Formats: sequence, structure tokens, C-alpha cells
Amino acid sequence: MKDSAAEAEALAAVERHHGSMLRRLTALTDALTSAVENHDSVSEHDAHEVLLEWCENELVPHALAEEGPLYSGPRETAEGRLLVEGMLAEHQVIVALVEEFRGTRGVAAAIAAGAVQRIFALHLDKENRLLMPFVVSQPGLSLAEAVSGLHELVGEEHGHPRRNGHG
Repeated sequence: MKDSAAEAEALAAVERHHGSMLRRLTALTDALTSAVENHDSVSEHDAHEVLLEWCENELVPHALAEEGPLYSGPRETAEGRLLVEGMLAEHQVIVALVEEFRGTRGVAAAIAAGAVQRIFALHLDKENRLLMPFVVSQPGLSLAEAVSGLHELVGEEHGHPRRNGHG
């Protein structure tokens, strides 16, 4: 039987991390957009570099980490398969938009950054409202086990050092 307290704690940790990520992405996107609107090329360059670095070091690794333990269980169920397939497709769009953003400047960069931010917000909403509650509700699945030790999914404050031999 699952430990409901551990499941609730894992759900809260992932939701907190998602909120933190979305706030950071929104702030970085707003900074870039503001610099573009103000025709401030120095600030625009800096904002572009910071946002690109964040996407490469936080956003994309988060998406890839989800594809393993968080998505594999629900993907094996009839009820979760289509949701997971849709969410994997969103990961591909996010990664493609980050690549597009890499080569853009000016208004095109602000548009690409805004697209990444909006799609990521939609994606997180689906994970928080649909996928994770589904995992918690399934007797054979455990959100706590799926995210244990993965700071990419729960943030640094919730990381569990034990891995039980699983990578």
C-alpha cells in the first residue's frame, strides 16, 4: 500500500518546483521583451543569454527527467497513455522552440521566448491537474518513487539522496 503522506509531499514538491520554474521563465521572458521594446541592445543581449542558459540548464533537463520515471508508469496504462503521448509531443515543441530562440534576436526572440513560456505554462498545468493526480490515484504507481532523488523534478530542497540502485 502506498504511503499517502509521501505521495502528497511529492505532489506538493513538484507543484512548488513547477511554480518556481514558471515564475523564473516568466521573469526572464519579461526582461527580454522589455529590453526589445526599449531598443536596449545591451540588455537584450544579456537577457537573451540568461534565458537561453536557463532553458538549456533547467527547462530542457526538467523535461528530459520527466520522460523517464514520471511518464513511464502512466504511459503503460490505458488511461494514461494518450495524455503522456500528448505531453511528450509538447516536450518536442518546447525543445524546438528553444532551438529556434537560440538563433533569434529582437522581436523574433521575444516572440519565441513568449511561445516557450506559454506552452510551458500549459504543459505544467496539465501535469499538475491531470498527470500527477492520476499517478497518485493509481494503486500500482507512486509519484513519490517516480520523483525521488530527481532535483530536476522537485527542486533542490526536496531531493532524496537514496536511489535504491535506480538511476
